Amino acid sequence: MSLPLHFLRPAAQGFAAGLLLAMAGCGASPSPDATSVVTPAPAPAQSELKTEALGLGDTSMAKRAVRAAPLATFAPMPESPAGYQEEQREHYQALADNPIHSVAETPVSTFSADVDTGAYANVRRLLNQGRLPPEGAVRLEEMVNYFPYDYALPRDGSPFGVTTELAPSPWNPHTRLLRIGIKASDRAVAELPPANLVFLVDVSGSMDRREGLPLVKSTLKLLVDQLRDQDRVSLLVYAGESRVVLEPTSGKDKAKIRTAIDQLSAGGSTAGASGIELAYQMARQAYIRNGINRILLATDGDFNVGISDFDSLKQMAADKRKSGVSLTTLGFGVDNYNEHLMEQLADAGDGNYAYIDNLREARKVLVDQLGSTLAVVAKNVKLQVEFNPAQVSEYRLLGYENRALKREDFSNDKVDAGEIGAGHTVTALYEIVPKGEKGWLEPLRYGQSTAVNAGSSGELAMLRVRYQLPEGGNSRLIERPIVSSLEGKTSDDLRFAAAVAAFSQQLKDGRYTGSFSLQDTEALARGARGEDRFGLRAEFVQLVELARSLQTSEHQALIGETH
Repeated sequence: MSLPLHFLRPAAQGFAAGLLLAMAGCGASPSPDATSVVTPAPAPAQSELKTEALGLGDTSMAKRAVRAAPLATFAPMPESPAGYQEEQREHYQALADNPIHSVAETPVSTFSADVDTGAYANVRRLLNQGRLPPEGAVRLEEMVNYFPYDYALPRDGSPFGVTTELAPSPWNPHTRLLRIGIKASDRAVAELPPANLVFLVDVSGSMDRREGLPLVKSTLKLLVDQLRDQDRVSLLVYAGESRVVLEPTSGKDKAKIRTAIDQLSAGGSTAGASGIELAYQMARQAYIRNGINRILLATDGDFNVGISDFDSLKQMAADKRKSGVSLTTLGFGVDNYNEHLMEQLADAGDGNYAYIDNLREARKVLVDQLGSTLAVVAKNVKLQVEFNPAQVSEYRLLGYENRALKREDFSNDKVDAGEIGAGHTVTALYEIVPKGEKGWLEPLRYGQSTAVNAGSSGELAMLRVRYQLPEGGNSRLIERPIVSSLEGKTSDDLRFAAAVAAFSQQLKDGRYTGSFSLQDTEALARGARGEDRFGLRAEFVQLVELARSLQTSEHQALIGETH
């Protein structure tokens, strides 16, 4: 018997960790049949079809079990803090997958751009702890957008370039994957306007652990090293009450800023709302006209004093963004982490959300991608795809469930949408059913049978991107027809993005990936690593291996409980 990952319970974590240690020591390989996500491993002919669909070529990798990576490959599992309870108190938002749409009935899909990446780092943390993530922790678009892709830069004076690509789906021979990529113009840190940054740090008792305040302090010091003389930094903390640790200080006084950070210590309750209020006041006090004005909130989101309900906190951030100050959330901590609040606060505050599970991730967000994190090149970015009913019969958008917009929202500048920072890439994936192929939906007895006048028959869809410049004003529109050609070899970028999308679905209920297993996902990702300058894709392959091992061990533990 094989179970989807979402049926496997955290109760078997100890068993999983023990089995992983044993495997690392003796080189044991998990059974390939036991790692299937929904059904037993496919026959060789079907396996060849799935791997060749995205240009893998040699199918031997997909046919054999891959030994689980030893634990030493991954970040060390954190020590359990004093008073640790087995029951987890982490908060996630459970979202149903986007529905399947008939093009004849609903030809237009509209959603807000999203460049958050926190879900991937958080899922990585959970897997490295020996736990399969809860469904709510897995947001497909944040998993896919964690990785850099080679998209074309803008050439026509707009803030970003647009790229599209079409390829066969690796998990369904009847569907295709359409990838839409946006690449914002890049700007070096030295070219950024002056920045007014307010560090708001949670120093409550829940942050008194290795993954909390100590990691926050190391993270902020990385950012201090990037400051310029024209930048200003303030440091505020909150626990039972909020207070100012460092008044606005020039970026040239790095020693003074580091000393203030070093003095931080944790203890007490968590009055997060009052801290956010004070941070906005400080940001307005040191406001830089035509500059970057941003709060960086470092917390586990475990607010328990003052305003602590989700809707009130989100509304506060939405109201304050009108002042020209944005809010970026940096998530830290384990066990009591409120991921739902962190992601939604950043969304409401016109900022971005990242989860910091180690210093390498901190460096990625606040050093390597500092321009993307701080400087906005376009705001209220919305995407709309109109599918050609002569070419496409059905479609589904992969991810972006909490970014969906109504069709009429696309041209309404009063409807808030996502921001794109300098150098950011945004990737969106659609799974589509070409006309004449078998789809997900049963045909309607009384459906329209009249021929469709689709205009240019070579167009698969029309892509529209609407955005505003950072200073505001009326929105601008980019339109690009998407052709239906499958010419040439599928790029490594699309094949890798497809692997990440498959993994994200498999970590949930896997309803659309069918017999495409974690082993198939691993083979697809391994064959699409490309140059992999920072080793991020190789790390992903290892995470898939780890998930396979956890799935196998927890499945075996559940079987043991039933006998």
